[in-house]
This record gives sequence, C-alpha cells and structure tokens, in this order.
Amino acid sequence: MIRTKGFFTIVVMLGGIAVRAGAVELQPATAEAWQDYVRHAAERMQARLDGREPFLWVDEVPERALRARHGEIVVAPAAGAGTQTVPNGLIHDWVGAAFIPNATIESLLAVVHDYDRYKEIYKPLVTDSRLIDAGAADQEFSMIWQHHAMFVNAAMRGSYRAQDFSLGPHRWYGVVDATTLQQIEDYGRPGEHLLPPDTGRGFIWRAHSISRYEERDGGVYLELEAIVLSRDIPSSMQWLVNPIVNHLSINSLTTTLRQTRQAVDRPQVAIAPDSGSVSTLRDPVKWHGTR
Repeated sequence: MIRTKGFFTIVVMLGGIAVRAGAVELQPATAEAWQDYVRHAAERMQARLDGREPFLWVDEVPERALRARHGEIVVAPAAGAGTQTVPNGLIHDWVGAAFIPNATIESLLAVVHDYDRYKEIYKPLVTDSRLIDAGAADQEFSMIWQHHAMFVNAAMRGSYRAQDFSLGPHRWYGVVDATTLQQIEDYGRPGEHLLPPDTGRGFIWRAHSISRYEERDGGVYLELEAIVLSRDIPSSMQWLVNPIVNHLSINSLTTTLRQTRQAVDRPQVAIAPDSGSVSTLRDPVKWHGTR
C-alpha cells in the first residue's frame, strides 16, 4: 500500500481572453456563487463514492470507456455547455479521461506527486514549480504558468493544497484547491510584479479539481475534472468569445492528460505537447465535484 499526497490538474480556462479585458476585482456575490457550486459538486461526488453513480465518468457510457481504452483522450463539458454564468463571473466545468496501459497506480502517482518536475512534465505552460510542504494528509505546492492566446499574455502564480483518498488498492481519488492565485504583470520583464489576489484581469480567480484513477484492464484509467472561476464575458462578445474559451478548455485538459500519460510511460523525460488522438464528446453529462 502506498501513501498518496495529492493530484494536480493544470487547466487554463481564461474567461474573456479574446477581449482586451481591463482591471477587475472579484466581487463577494461572485465568490459566494463559487462556494455554492463547489459545495454542490461535492454532493455529486459523494454519489459516486456511495455507489449511486459509477465511480468513473467513462463508465457512465460504454462508448467513452471503449474510446479511452483504445488510446483516445476523451473530453466533454461536465455540465451543460461547459460554462455557467454567475454574478460578474463564469464557472468553467470540464471533465476528461485517458487510459495508461501497463501502468499501475504506484507508477502514476510517482509522476503526479513529483511537483518539482511539473515545470518539465507540463512545459511550456508551467514555467516554475516546487513542493512547499508534505504532511501526512496533504501536500502544498506552488506553480507559475504562462499562456499566450491571441494578443493576451497571461501569467499567474498559484499556491495549491492537494489531498488523496484511498478507496482500496486499485481505486483512489484526489482533490486540489488553489489557496492563492495572483496575476503576474509584465512577466519576464524588468518591471515584473505580483498583483494582490482577486485583482487584475480576472483570467482565473478560483480553481478546484478532482482526479479519479482506477487500476484495471491492464493499466490505469485516469480522469480529471476541473472547475475554474473567471471574469464574465460581455454579452455583446459572447458569440465570439465562448467558442474560443471552450477550445482553450478542451485543449488545456487534453494536454494535461496526454503529458501525464507520456510522463508515466517515459519517466524522467521532459514532455512537450503533441497532437495525439483526441475525442471530444458533446453529450451532456452530470457534473461531479468534490469537497
């Protein structure tokens, strides 16, 4: 039996990335809506733990598990169209799955708990990463990521708390919460500086994720669900921006799953994004989060 410390999900869902967003602050009503959403997500995850719903999302529809088993990375909105409007904000909600043949939970966790190597495994998005503290029940780590999209250069520094829970030797789930997220202005330039939390252009205000992994069929099924809070999009621009935001959401989750799978297959090798097989499902699925 192994003791796990946490599982990390990298997801970049930049609300309003297609517009020149000015400075904005997180409003109390927006933060309250976020807390409500995460709380309901926890209730839905409990249904999986209680056996009222399949533990793995891919097992809800046989076609999903088959595609994942054959090497595809399957990504879909976790609820509705993948985004939900809240007061002065957007909640982005996506889920993805991959199968890692010939892997074990131990070999997977050896990669996902190697926080100091995230800057290698998940480059070029992650530019710096380090473990802060490892306790008996959880881990704390930090990351800096940078993302270019159209004419926007977004850089963020985050601190995260990760926890894992064993459901037996072949089934685990994990939770990661961003405890602090700060936008970096002029990243990589002489005037680089951190903005206070909950200020800036509102690319990401909050992040919460859950992983599920199950060892069977000669490998490990890995699922990542991500919930992210960003600023809202002006109604006049939604027709243009929503497809771009959804595209970024799909690509970021797909890339994370692919890079994780590659790192498990090729330990100690830096992994860059590639164009492997991806299947994007548009069917509506029930949201499932965690505490």
